[in-house]
Amino acid sequence: MNSDSIRLKILSTATSVPGQGVGSAYLEQINLIKQSSKITIVPKNAKDYDLIHIHTINFRYFLKLLITKKTTIVYVHFLPTTLENSIKLPKFAFNVFKWYIKRFYQVADYLIVVNPIFIEPLVYLKIPKERIIFIPNYVDNDKFTLPQSKTTLKKALNLLRFTVLGVGQVQHRKGILDFVEVARRLPHMDFIWAGGFSFKEITAGYQELKEVMDNPPKNVQFLGIIPREKLIEYYKASDVFFLPSFDELMPMSVLEAAVLKCPILLRDLPLYKPVFHDQYLSANSVEGFTQQLKQLSEDPSFYEASLEHPKWLVNHYKKSTILKQWESFYQEALHHGKTH
Repeated sequence: MNSDSIRLKILSTATSVPGQGVGSAYLEQINLIKQSSKITIVPKNAKDYDLIHIHTINFRYFLKLLITKKTTIVYVHFLPTTLENSIKLPKFAFNVFKWYIKRFYQVADYLIVVNPIFIEPLVYLKIPKERIIFIPNYVDNDKFTLPQSKTTLKKALNLLRFTVLGVGQVQHRKGILDFVEVARRLPHMDFIWAGGFSFKEITAGYQELKEVMDNPPKNVQFLGIIPREKLIEYYKASDVFFLPSFDELMPMSVLEAAVLKCPILLRDLPLYKPVFHDQYLSANSVEGFTQQLKQLSEDPSFYEASLEHPKWLVNHYKKSTILKQWESFYQEALHHGKTH
C-alpha cells in the first residue's frame, strides 16, 4: 500500500440481485480503481479511511451517510422517475420510495452520474450542480474478451444464422415488445435476449412480459439471467447488438458489445448523444429497426462500416482516460472535504 494513497471505502450490494447493469458497473469500477497507485480500497469494515463511495441505496448505507464525518460519494445509477416504468408498487409505497431516493442523493456530498443529461434532473431535486460529477461507465477490454473466434462460438452455441442479441432486464422500458415484433418480421434471423426479471413479480407489466417470454416466436430465445462469463460468448457469437430501450442512463451492455466488436443498433434517444456520440446505428420504430437489420445482413459494405462505431467507443472510453478521471475526482473530493 502506498502510504500517500487515498484510502477509499466502497459500499455496495449491486451484485446481490443478478442480471443488473449496476452490478457490472460496480465490478468494473472496483477492478479499475485497484490498478491505481494513488487509491487504496480498504475493507468495508475498515475504521480508518478517507472517503466513502456508495453504489447502492440500501437503508443502512443511508444511515451511514447521516452519521459519518467523512466525505461521502453516491453513484446515481437511476433517478426516481426511472422506477415508474420498472417496478410496480402500491402508490403510497412508491411515493415513499421515490422520496427516499431523493433524500439519499441530497444527503451525499457528491453524486456521480454516468450521463451528463441527468445533471439537470438532479439539480431540479435541489442538489447543487457543483456536487454532481460526470464520470462515464467503463468496460475493461483486456478482460472482457475471448480467444475463440466468432465462427467457433457460433457453432458451440448452435447459432447458425444471422444472430441479433439484446441484453438487459426484462422490462417494458427495455423495448422487449418491439424486440420480439422485429424478430417476427425477420424469421430468417435468430434473436436472443439475455436477461430476466431481476425484480420478479414487482416488475411493471410482469404478466404480459412473462407471457411473451413463455411463448416467443420460433426465432426468439430468452436466455434468462446468465453469468457474465457466459454472456461474453453470446456477445462475440452475435452479428448485431440490438437494444430498443425507451429509457437508459449509459448502458453497460453497449460498452460490452463495443469491446467485443459487435455493431450496435439503438433507439434514437437524445440521452445517448452525450455518451455515445452518434457512434451507433439508430431507428425509432419497429419498421426502422427491421430495415437496419435487413441492411446489416444483406449489405457487406454497410456492415463493415458499422464496425467503426465499436472501435471508436473502445478508444474513447479507454482505461487510462477513465482511471485518471477517478483519480482526479477522488483527490478533489478529499481536498474539499464535506460539502454540507
